[in-house]
This record gives sequence, C-alpha cells and structure tokens, in this order.
Amino acid sequence: MLVLSRKKGQSVIIQDQIEVTILEIDGETIKLGISAPREVQIVRKELLASIKETNRDAAGLQLDVRSLSDKIKKMKNFSE
Repeated sequence: MLVLSRKKGQSVIIQDQIEVTILEIDGETIKLGISAPREVQIVRKELLASIKETNRDAAGLQLDVRSLSDKIKKMKNFSE
C-alpha cells in the first residue's frame, strides 16, 4: 500500500486517467473528489461488500419456471 500525505486542494493521479483530489478536511473526515473515465466504476468499499452479498443471495435462488408460468396464466384468465 502506498501511503501519501496530501493537503486540501492537492491531488494524486492514478495511471494518467484517475485524479483524486482532497476537497475538504473536517476533523477526522476527508472529502475526496474523484475524476475518472465513465467506464471506471467507483464504489465505496462497504457498498461493494453489500452488493457482492446480494448477488450471492440472488444467485442461490432457484426459479421455478413452470410454477411462474402457471401463475401468469391464472392471472390472465382472472383478468379476462
């Protein structure tokens, strides 16, 4: 891990494409500005863990296509 000291208004450049700028420092909280190409996904680490867990849960669900098809047919028959 590279550790750098930066002051308000200073930046770090990553691979000539991503610029991270210190916008504000308030006690132990730092506000960062990140400029990157649109195709670069930027996600807070704690959200990434939540997204991965949700995806794992969704992948574990089994879809019963026949049962779903029957329910849709019943709904169509009911509305006619």
